[in-house]
Amino acid sequence: MPRIAVLPGDGIGVEIVPQAIRVLDIVGRKYNLDFSYTEGLIGGAAVDATGTPLPDETIELCENSDAILLGAVGGPKWDNLPVAQRPEAAALLPLRKKLGLYANIRPSILYEPLVDASTLKREVILGTDIVTIRELTGGLYFGEKKREKKETGEEVAIDTLIYSTSEIERITRLAFEVARNRRKKVTSVDKANVLESSRLWREVTKQVHQDYPDVELEHMYVDNAAMQLVRRPTQFDVIVTENMFGDILTDQASMLTGSIGMLPSASIGGKVALYEPSHGSAPDIAGQDKANPLATILSAAMMLEYSFKELDGAREIQEAVNKVLAKGYRTPDIMEEGKILVGTREMGDLVCQELGDG
Repeated sequence: MPRIAVLPGDGIGVEIVPQAIRVLDIVGRKYNLDFSYTEGLIGGAAVDATGTPLPDETIELCENSDAILLGAVGGPKWDNLPVAQRPEAAALLPLRKKLGLYANIRPSILYEPLVDASTLKREVILGTDIVTIRELTGGLYFGEKKREKKETGEEVAIDTLIYSTSEIERITRLAFEVARNRRKKVTSVDKANVLESSRLWREVTKQVHQDYPDVELEHMYVDNAAMQLVRRPTQFDVIVTENMFGDILTDQASMLTGSIGMLPSASIGGKVALYEPSHGSAPDIAGQDKANPLATILSAAMMLEYSFKELDGAREIQEAVNKVLAKGYRTPDIMEEGKILVGTREMGDLVCQELGDG
């Protein structure tokens, strides 16, 4: 029986995660996967209940599960806590590190029914299908952080950006492997004209590429990559980059799909993978049945593909989402004139119906 750790977290997390579970159950019945779910605390909800954003019980639950489904963490309520208690910095980052989840896989796929939901022109974005592979446990986010005072009294903040050869090699190798099963092109994004860490990144990427002569490799500075994403996104197949660059570029890429509410993600590398929507906890709409559950539902599809090797089930979920969108149903974040506005629960109902339930 596959064991799934369920971490709804904060804000809209408690609304969107149940919709993904409903979808998983339907597909599980079709493919003889009898999922077992155990819920745990993380983020602000964990702070309120236990005083810490990542309780030991949650870590143990995750380590003893076959996959993890996460909602979202954080919100204004906890923004003024000390850094060691803030949900984003003290829950997600340590959990990824403890589980060895060094790679974030984030597809940016434009479902054709949403081509006019984007702020970009349809002729620019039509056909967009990008996978961004972001290094997840190194770089500025995990380097030494400190503040110092000069003799003048001026305060200085220091964040250290560190990458090793082995960290770069494993993430770029994953990118080439993924590209081999797609359109066989990898764009490595760095800032090698300025940063020493990026120069090492580029050197190692070139070395790894020698093992993948069938895959095209191009190098692109991060500022140019940001421009090219909105200029001609269809030029990209697989993008691989370091932690902070990936954090920024994937949010930008979300606008190619109509809304960040459409972007799923998988964090892999250890024995247990973590699946979560790319958006945040959206406290401004929490509890109002307005949140888009499709990114979480599509994250469940990625779980089927990566953790349980059930490709047919994953494709069924993706096709069901596309059919619902093609019929004109929209949550507020992707609403267009002439379409049918639905809430979180109803969007979940519609996907379940397309999957043959109800």
